[in-house]
Amino acid sequence: VTLCTQTPKSPNEGTALADRARVPSLCDARRSRRPRPYATERRNMSPMLSQKEADIQMMLAAGCHLGTKNVDFQMERYVWKRRADGIHIINLGRTWDKLMLAARIIVATENPQDVVCQSARPYGQRAVLKFAQYTGAKAIAGRHTPGTFTNQKDALFAEPRVLILTDPRTDAQPISETAYVNLPTIAFCDTDSPLKHVDIAIPANNKAKHSIGCLYYLLARMVLQMRGTISPANPWDVMVDLFFYRDPEELEQKEEEAAAAAAAPVESAGYNAVADAAYGAESWDEQVPAGAGGFPAAAGNWSEAPAPTGWDAQQGGDFGSGFGAMPQGY
Repeated sequence: VTLCTQTPKSPNEGTALADRARVPSLCDARRSRRPRPYATERRNMSPMLSQKEADIQMMLAAGCHLGTKNVDFQMERYVWKRRADGIHIINLGRTWDKLMLAARIIVATENPQDVVCQSARPYGQRAVLKFAQYTGAKAIAGRHTPGTFTNQKDALFAEPRVLILTDPRTDAQPISETAYVNLPTIAFCDTDSPLKHVDIAIPANNKAKHSIGCLYYLLARMVLQMRGTISPANPWDVMVDLFFYRDPEELEQKEEEAAAAAAAPVESAGYNAVADAAYGAESWDEQVPAGAGGFPAAAGNWSEAPAPTGWDAQQGGDFGSGFGAMPQGY
């Protein structure tokens, strides 16, 4: 402040004094912008992820963002960018929004049995059954019988209000039937999927088993949240692994390996283990007393030759002497 009161002798000197007087004000500003203790603590705290961010991280881990090298002209709006190897990356933010829209439509259906979820692809059959189990919908896993939605004489005839499909290309037959009965269709669409007769396209990878299971899991959880079945106070205790496809041959192989591992210790503990235990219990250095084991002790000197018996005793104990005593001509 005292520098500002000095009279400058020249214009240049006055500018220098003004600059020097401006320094304390800058320091005060910097001092006023220092973070307060509670602000530092809030900065050091790890932020809690929102529901949308956690779901997007789960979809990233499951590979839901990986598309194909081909892209349909109607799916270009959902593509974020293209990698160097030609794979198109799907915008998962749009995927999450479409999942919420589909969940609202499912919740708006009064009777849960009027919602049909269908998958002809093997990777989606387990996910479809689990989705129907937890939401009360009707599942059609496997081949679609033509006329299920149009032929009233069919034994499997159904009149749903909402149809959920795993792949529009694989499930082309049910999609073509929805055009005749004015049936709203929700489908998981990849970058190369056709969107004809599809009302709500959920952009995601519909070719990987983990991706399909994750999408049906998130959709089922959103439906239950909107119905009030689950809440932050009462979370859903179902794991996403239950929605994943499991190969029957792989399960059989694991069961066989587990059975072989359980039987291996029993085989190794067979005859060898018993013999080793008996060998360790015995001591070959100890002298067995005479008459032990119920057998009498043998008398005599074991170093002498045994006395001749039988035919040798009749011939004098020597084969040669007996032979010489026989008559000639024998």
